[in-house]
Amino acid sequence: MKIAVTYENGNVFPHFGHTEQFKVYEIADGKVAGARVVDTDGSGHGALAGMLSALNVDTLICGGIGAGAQNALAEAGIRLYGGVSGSADEAVDKLLAGNLTFNPDVHCDHHGEGHHYGNGHGCGEDKHGCAGNGGTC
Repeated sequence: MKIAVTYENGNVFPHFGHTEQFKVYEIADGKVAGARVVDTDGSGHGALAGMLSALNVDTLICGGIGAGAQNALAEAGIRLYGGVSGSADEAVDKLLAGNLTFNPDVHCDHHGEGHHYGNGHGCGEDKHGCAGNGGTC
C-alpha cells in the first residue's frame, strides 16, 4: 500500500490542485515502512492524478479537492480521504488505525473567484484553503 498526502511544512496542504509536494508513505504490515517527499514540479490539477498513479499510490489524503480531480483519482483507482487538516504523519497514523476523520463529500468549487492563486497559495486566508471548513471554502 502507498499513501500520498498533500504536503507543506509537515501538514496536510489544504488544496489538492495547488500542492507543491506530496509526502508518499510506504505501508507494510499495517505500519509506515518508509516515507519520502516528492515535488509536483508545478503539475496542476489534471496531471496530479497521473503523477500519483505513476508512483503506484493507491490512497490520497488531502484537504479540499475539486470534482474533476476527484473523478481523475477515481479513474486511476486511488481512494480519496478529503477534508483532512493537521499533521500529515498523524493523518496517516489515524488512517492506518481506522480512525481518520475525513469528509466523504469534500469539494472545492471556487476557482477564479478572487482567491490567492497568484502568490502560490491555495484559496482563502494566507496558505489555508478548503480544509478546516468541511472542504467547501
